[in-house]
Amino acid sequence: MFKSFLAPLAVLAALAIPASAIAHPRLVAASPAQNATVAKPTKLSLQFSEALVAPLSGVELMMTGMPGMANHPATPIKGFETAISGKTMTVTLPRALASGTYELKWHVVAADQHRITGSYSFSVG
Repeated sequence: MFKSFLAPLAVLAALAIPASAIAHPRLVAASPAQNATVAKPTKLSLQFSEALVAPLSGVELMMTGMPGMANHPATPIKGFETAISGKTMTVTLPRALASGTYELKWHVVAADQHRITGSYSFSVG
């Protein structure tokens, strides 16, 4: 009898928790977008589903391929600045990206304090 009483209470308690308290931030839009080909960007923008904690969020950018160079080693892009305002992370590059393929790895933390990671690729033509 006691167990049958607790089960509905547990379900009610789970439903009472706001969805935002158990959700994690997810990438909802990016510029350049995944698998897009763009012309020499100087800024990258990532939009997330939740406001981010700036000191705990950031990106790594790697050039993974260069036209005319077979077996190009992955090369980290350095010297960029990352700014976070609410749900948006903006990466300002020191100069336009050269033609090639790139991988952007991101890590973000929102109010729930869980670190979420992801990545995507794009090309510069």
